This record gives sequence, structure tokens and C-alpha cells, in this order.
Amino acid sequence: MAGQEDSIEVVAATRKEMIRALRAAQELSNTPDEDSARINNNTDDDNEASEETNMSVKFRNYFPRDKKLMEGKLKTGPILKFDDPIAAVVPFPSEKKKDPFKDLVPKPPHFELQRDVQKRLDKLERRTQKALCKIMEQERLKQENEGGINGPSC
Repeated sequence: MAGQEDSIEVVAATRKEMIRALRAAQELSNTPDEDSARINNNTDDDNEASEETNMSVKFRNYFPRDKKLMEGKLKTGPILKFDDPIAAVVPFPSEKKKDPFKDLVPKPPHFELQRDVQKRLDKLERRTQKALCKIMEQERLKQENEGGINGPSC
């Protein structure tokens, strides 16, 4: 029972830590930087020309080459620790182990044909046998009829 309580406490502590990190990242992204604060502090009485001079370009993911543009590069936020839950799962070992020598032995050339068409061949074989029986029956009846009509005249 104590082992479960310990594990629950550990899970709760990690959740609290993740929530704190997310809140810190959210606050960091919501805080205005110096350039946007300057623009917001401007009054409506300023003309458009003064606003254009105060505006600057901000780069979050782009690393500019020009030194003037490097000033507009924003600081990156804290990188959160991420544990992949799928990587922790151990794959099940395969129950059937393949025989390595089975792949080396060649299969007969008609193996695939026989496997794919065997059902149809069986059906065709049954039809053929029925047709042969029918033909033999017809010939037998024909011979009996001929034998009875043209029977021996003694």
C-alpha cells in the first residue's frame, strides 16, 4: 500500500512541475517586449510617420544575418522536458521464431500457382469427373438402344 502512495505522490509532483513550467512559458509569451511597449505607450496624437519609425521587426524562429536585424531577435523560451511515453513501452517478443534455414531452401516453382489456384483446380476436377460420367452414361444408353433394335437375328 505504501508503494502505491509513493508512486501517486511522485506522479502528482511531476504534474505540478509540468504545470508550473507551462505557466511560466505562457507568462513569458504574454509579456510585452520593449518595442511593443514603446508602441503601446505612444498616444493617438502621434502621426503615422513616428509610428513607423518606432516599429521594428521581431524574429522568433528566424536567425537574421544582418546585425541591425539581430536586434529584433527575441529570446527563446525555456525548453520543456518531454518524456516520450511510447519509447518507454517494451515491444513484445515474437512468439514464433523463424527458422533461418527455411529461407535458404528454394521452393518448388509451382508453389505459388498451386497455392493461389488450388481451389479452382479442385472445382474444375469435380466438374470434369461429372461430365465424364455423364458422357459414359450416354454412350452406354446408346449401345443398349442399338443392341436392342439391331439385336442378333437368329
